[in-house]
Amino acid sequence: MNKLNITLAQFNPTVGDIHNNAQRVLEHCHTAHDKHQTDIIIFPEMVLTGYPPEDLLFREYFHKTCQDALETIQQQMPDLTLIIGMPWKKHNNLYNSAVILQNHAITAIYHKQQLPNHTVFDEHRYFTPGNSPSVLTVKGVKCGILICEDLWHETPSQTLSQLDIDCILSLNASPFDQHKQQQRINLLTTRAQQHQSAIFYCNLVGGQDELVFDGGSMVVDQQGHCIQQALFFDDSILTTEYDIDTKTLSPVSNNAGSHTNETLTHTYQALVLGLKDYVNKNGFPGVLLGLSGGIDSALSLAIAYDALGADRVTTVMMPSQYTSTMSLEDAKIMAEQLDITHHTLPIDTIKESFLNELSPLLTHLNPSTTAENIQARTRGTLLMALSNHTGNLVITTGNRSELAVGYCTLYGDMAGGFCVLKDVPKTLVYALANHRNKHSSIIPQRIIDRPPTAELAADQTDQDTLPPYDELDNILYQLIDKGLSVEAVTELGYDSETVNDIAQRIRRNEYKRRQGAIGVRISEYAFGKDRRYPITHRTL
Repeated sequence: MNKLNITLAQFNPTVGDIHNNAQRVLEHCHTAHDKHQTDIIIFPEMVLTGYPPEDLLFREYFHKTCQDALETIQQQMPDLTLIIGMPWKKHNNLYNSAVILQNHAITAIYHKQQLPNHTVFDEHRYFTPGNSPSVLTVKGVKCGILICEDLWHETPSQTLSQLDIDCILSLNASPFDQHKQQQRINLLTTRAQQHQSAIFYCNLVGGQDELVFDGGSMVVDQQGHCIQQALFFDDSILTTEYDIDTKTLSPVSNNAGSHTNETLTHTYQALVLGLKDYVNKNGFPGVLLGLSGGIDSALSLAIAYDALGADRVTTVMMPSQYTSTMSLEDAKIMAEQLDITHHTLPIDTIKESFLNELSPLLTHLNPSTTAENIQARTRGTLLMALSNHTGNLVITTGNRSELAVGYCTLYGDMAGGFCVLKDVPKTLVYALANHRNKHSSIIPQRIIDRPPTAELAADQTDQDTLPPYDELDNILYQLIDKGLSVEAVTELGYDSETVNDIAQRIRRNEYKRRQGAIGVRISEYAFGKDRRYPITHRTL
């Protein structure tokens, strides 16, 4: 039988760690060559540098390092065809490119034609678009090369189809959001059926600041059926045998994942990997967080525990006179159940000292709000002091709903370096907590069942000043994600006064969000790279 073995090498690079990334490329090449008799190995988009490298692309030494690393790969690669994603400078232009190596030499370079400039992507800032296709022939099989966004537009694949290709090899750095995997499947099915071409789709995996790349590389046959899929959220080598005579596909490797797309599972895994890679790639020994006995800090702790293990997580309970016995008990139960280091630091004495010193100046201000914020800022100060002492990263525990309306304290509960729930609406917080507990009940049920409260005042609940979270999250989705006006949202059946109040809060608190910690992006439109609103503006 005439066959062609094609390998997708999905792995987790570190941005800027070019020589180590190159060594891992070589390791995957030798593994694929020795174990799977690979003829062609495909790596993800920009894998040599990591993605996105952002303004590192403006540094000349960065490109010199890329070329040095590429030369090392050329010299040490085994006998196969290697396709690697990297930046390529030619004259005064910079391209997002796929470099094809055969027999220790560069035989072709394909430049990405469609440059995304939306949501988290800013490629027009750096790259020049390519303007010509690239077709690679191995053992008589004609393979067209595309890079990520090229596949989402009809023209690049249509051009390849007119060149009578047998399959498409696509290099990708496609970040996770809750709807992306189904969109990818729909896209690959459509393109495969349009052009009667198999598609080999190699995606990046790993966390990079707020982005998480979920992997899930896949092979789709000419009819649009998924033949096999790589693991999600982990390194994976996927080899497929292409029968040259019949043009049929069959799996070779057993390092494959499930074809299913379980949204809650993938969302939780994205949060875990995003935190894990941010901590590890930045060299933090561990994390610490304030454990309040509430749902947000409990879910944040569960994610930190799953990401880093018990020995790298420290929690601090910082009770005040308003902290309930239930909160103290539930926080202690969860910490002990996970066998993590847990401290208790009461804050009342510190808070009263602040208020006593400030009292001559507070006569004409709202003493209640000021006292509540001083509690939050006292806790933030204690956590940052422990961070200074240990080197551990403080993770904040606020959620997307609170950040949207400013239900958080700047330099208080917002103080920290990473906000794992930044893009998680409150209603999804509950869903994820219940989902995690299905595997093992690490979050006490009382935390999930009790009404949410900041416990900054007596008998306080979130709904004293906010609508119920299911209503709030629906309104926020319409105003922020869908970009509807107050009038349009009101026409959907919501109370006009409530919608207007929420819209005003969103606008007023842009300055808070701009100063908040980064966090994992899981939605199609997150607070971060996606949202670029002016702080000073009057438009709703």
